[in-house]
Amino acid sequence: MLRIVIDFIFPVTCVLLAVFLIGHRGQESIQSVVIYAIIFALAMIVFNASLGLYQRSHGRTIMQTRARAVLSLYLSVPLAYGVFALLSIADADHELLLVSGLTALFGTLAHRVYTMHNRTGTMMEHRVLIFGAGPEAESVSKVLKRSDPDIQIVGFYPSPTDTEICIPGQLVLPRAQSLSDTAYALNVHEIIIAVRERRGGILPLRELLDCKLSGVKVLDLASYFERALGQIRLDSLRIGWLIFGEGFRQGWQRTLVKRLFDIVAASILLLLALPLMLVTALLIVLEDGFPVFYRQERVGLNGRLFHVVKFRSMRKDAESDGKPRWATANDDRTTRVGRIIRKLRIDELPQLYSVLTGDMSLVGPRPERPYFVDQLTREIPFYAVRHSVKPGVTGWAQVSYPYGASVDDSIQKLQYDLYYVKNHTLFLDIVILCETVVVVLTGKGAQ
Repeated sequence: MLRIVIDFIFPVTCVLLAVFLIGHRGQESIQSVVIYAIIFALAMIVFNASLGLYQRSHGRTIMQTRARAVLSLYLSVPLAYGVFALLSIADADHELLLVSGLTALFGTLAHRVYTMHNRTGTMMEHRVLIFGAGPEAESVSKVLKRSDPDIQIVGFYPSPTDTEICIPGQLVLPRAQSLSDTAYALNVHEIIIAVRERRGGILPLRELLDCKLSGVKVLDLASYFERALGQIRLDSLRIGWLIFGEGFRQGWQRTLVKRLFDIVAASILLLLALPLMLVTALLIVLEDGFPVFYRQERVGLNGRLFHVVKFRSMRKDAESDGKPRWATANDDRTTRVGRIIRKLRIDELPQLYSVLTGDMSLVGPRPERPYFVDQLTREIPFYAVRHSVKPGVTGWAQVSYPYGASVDDSIQKLQYDLYYVKNHTLFLDIVILCETVVVVLTGKGAQ
């Protein structure tokens, strides 16, 4: 909350300071400036909140945070021009106010990136109490410490069903005090429920309600990981949560907006990338001859099969034995040109054609081959859920998790895919596209 207040006060102060330097005489003009300054500040807060710039970074790289800040900048600059263009004041004054607004914008975003990745202060520290002290609680603590360095686990409050205590004794909180009194005494911000069995009065519902009414957030594991890590973890997932929880909406409005965005963006990208695609095709022919492209069967929306088209990056005999194999990060089957275009993701560009035909979307889960889909569906719970949206050229899993080629990697990426299926919006699609640019420029996650 303090961060939002600061981001509201800073741009308003910059604009009011410019008004003071101008020395405006008209009371009506000053009031209009104040109103539009407040509108501008509130709009910036909405953009930053939508892009996750007020959430703890929980493993997000500084490059990913910068990508979100750049997107916020792209959205806010036109707003700044639009807001100040409506002010009925002299041109010189208008320029000063506009400069002050832009200064506030750059300053706010720079400060937001810095505070999200500055570990020396305590502003971002988050005090968490875990209800449970069994194997589930131990697993949760390992994940939290690894994925979110801003979290401070204040202790583990054992549940009545914890037959096996897996937490070091000094971290186990005494049950002499009630859960609500313990949370209050330790100044806890959140309580995470980490027990397998919840039926039969296991959970102290009255005390948890008291905690929630006093301002302490109470989350189950699935909800916590979704919000904090941008993934839906399989080890904390229950079918009832998928059925009754929010999200997983596939309404016609969202489908229409996503389709229109795909057509416009893919057409523009194809036109811009055409010279690069021609050069790539020529280099492939010079090194390894024809064909330039390869077509491969993949699983799409609702399990429907389609053929994906990509630039050929492997030798012609890459699968001469007819047995499907995972593509690995340093695959010896790739050609010299293939290694380069895979690192820069140029081999993915022909998939824009599949976006135009409607088989794919710009953003969505990565399409897999039927052979691997059959294998993964048998081995991984809820794997088929990812096929409820169109596969994408890029996706939340691709920008959040490094390239992998195993069942374990597929499990990790599925957790990000489930988050996207549950929460996908046009805004999230734009964020993913911006972060994809960062991934390509830095070479991270390349195949």
